[in-house]
Amino acid sequence: MDAHLLFEETATAFEFAGVAAMAIGFLVAIGLALVAWRRQRSGAAAFKTLRESFGGVILLGLEILVAADLVKTVTSTPSLTDAFVLGIIVLIRTILSFSLQVEIDGVAPWRRALVTGPQAIARAARSATRSPDGTQPSGM
Repeated sequence: MDAHLLFEETATAFEFAGVAAMAIGFLVAIGLALVAWRRQRSGAAAFKTLRESFGGVILLGLEILVAADLVKTVTSTPSLTDAFVLGIIVLIRTILSFSLQVEIDGVAPWRRALVTGPQAIARAARSATRSPDGTQPSGM
């Protein structure tokens, strides 16, 4: 088996894996949503679970498909048109991945630490210890 054929088959395997990850992940996401609905009896909780889990699945699938595109560049004859097309495909998939990540997390990646980092936890702890009038109780 020559290297060119090996890379083509590898790219095809990555494409298959990306699509399979999304298809199987969709079924798993539906299962997780049904479990959430059964446990909490809340359509909102089930929808949130479905949305977050399927969003993660789509992100995984897009990443695998980008890898397939990169492997394809190794197998193709280098041309400016092929490089441009690959760049556009990767750019579109990257923008989709970024948008999905923001949608799932509810915050831009560079602001995630402000929501989940130690400062956010300290702010939440301070606000939880305040009395109803907004002042700190004595001894704090």
